Amino acid sequence: MNKTRVYGRTVGGLRSLSLQAPAVTLLLLWMLVPLGMTLWFSFQRYNLLMPGMSGFAGLENYEYLLTDPALWSAMGNTLLLVGWVLIITVVGGTLLAVLFQQEFLGRGVARVLAISPFFVMPTVSALVWKNMMMHPANGVLAWLANLFGLPAVDWFSSLPLTSIIIIVAWQWLPFALLILLTAIQSLDDDQVEAARMDGAGPIAVFFFITLPHLKRAISVVIMIEMIFLLTIFAEIFVTTSGGPGLATTNLAYLIYIQALLDFDVGTASAGGVIAIILANIVAIFLVRLVAKNLES
Repeated sequence: MNKTRVYGRTVGGLRSLSLQAPAVTLLLLWMLVPLGMTLWFSFQRYNLLMPGMSGFAGLENYEYLLTDPALWSAMGNTLLLVGWVLIITVVGGTLLAVLFQQEFLGRGVARVLAISPFFVMPTVSALVWKNMMMHPANGVLAWLANLFGLPAVDWFSSLPLTSIIIIVAWQWLPFALLILLTAIQSLDDDQVEAARMDGAGPIAVFFFITLPHLKRAISVVIMIEMIFLLTIFAEIFVTTSGGPGLATTNLAYLIYIQALLDFDVGTASAGGVIAIILANIVAIFLVRLVAKNLES
């Protein structure tokens, strides 16, 4: 009887593996082939403008990138962009989630309007902000400045990185709101009422009940947003093209410059490897942070 059971389990396991094998193989090929080609090109002299100069370059591409001030400027811009967008979306999303949890007239319509920017394509939202909101002559912000007697601001010339941060934060704030609003709806109303009966005010309820309850949801928001924010490209390409100078060039846009403007595939591949390493370091840190919050 035991042999029959063991045989049945073995056959069932082999059948499940045979069914899973094509999907797993395709997924591995989908991931490993591009990664392998990127690694291979990163050690090659491969510039499309100079086809005669080819061959094994060793660590020359990495040495060139690591000694290039543009890389460190791009990494600094990437960290500033990710950090400020996370601060704005997490803080703003938390406050908006608390606000939209309250009863008020037109709450359903307000929720839909607040979440809708997340469904706008990045290219479209960047064009809207560039031509309708932040235009120094015809934009809404310029009109408001003139209304109060203030000079109009040429956002993309004088405050380029701040402009990108505003655009990206406007896109991702609804995502944070959606996750945090869903989490806050699971908060036990009896716990809140008990705290109020004990004399706790709105601020105390927020800091000692609501905020600890949202701890896990905030960790998830930070993890998901950071993974996507490391690859911001369309907003920069449409608005500033990485300028003025390198003021808004992040790591993703620097790789684009090396690959598709300078046609230096080898250096661009080395930049891609550096980006992969950076993304994995961030991912490991975030996964541990989320796992720690889930365990607690």
